[in-house]
Amino acid sequence: MIALGIDPGTRNLGWGVVERTGQRLVHIAHGVIRVPAEAALSTRLLELSCRLDEVIAEHRPQVGAVEGIFFDKNAQSAAKLGHARGVVLLGLERRGVVVREHAPAKVKRALAGHGQAEKGQVARMVAALLGLPQLPPADAADALALAIAELRLDARAHALEDRRLQRSRQKVPPHLAEAIRKARARQGR
Repeated sequence: MIALGIDPGTRNLGWGVVERTGQRLVHIAHGVIRVPAEAALSTRLLELSCRLDEVIAEHRPQVGAVEGIFFDKNAQSAAKLGHARGVVLLGLERRGVVVREHAPAKVKRALAGHGQAEKGQVARMVAALLGLPQLPPADAADALALAIAELRLDARAHALEDRRLQRSRQKVPPHLAEAIRKARARQGR
């Protein structure tokens, strides 16, 4: 099972790919997609979309783990983060990758044993679990943490979620299902 963890952002988008073979976690790759802060938001989102699509195409994950929505005191920052999350969710769905969202506290619990762990502690756990010689950049460490948490979760819980997701997809209105089919056909899928 290959998981792609993604820490969305409109300037820096962290990503990390981890594979589970049996009980062992193997680091595949990680990085940070950086886009110019001075560029228009729409330009940054397009750049993030294109570069994230390259990562997905190269590593071919079965599941994408994305940080769930949290509320920021700054409404404008929260809205921009929502745009980045939308790009990520759409990109994963477009490539047929199962999407799972995880709350930050849930990820911290999966790695450090409690939901109040500091970012540095999580980064050190990521490096230790994956045998990395040095700490990855902060955004990539968060993304790797998401991938690790995803791979450590109970498979039965995912099976229930997958059935719920499948039922919800069956309720897509016919005109929308046709538009999705046509979009995928244009992409060669």
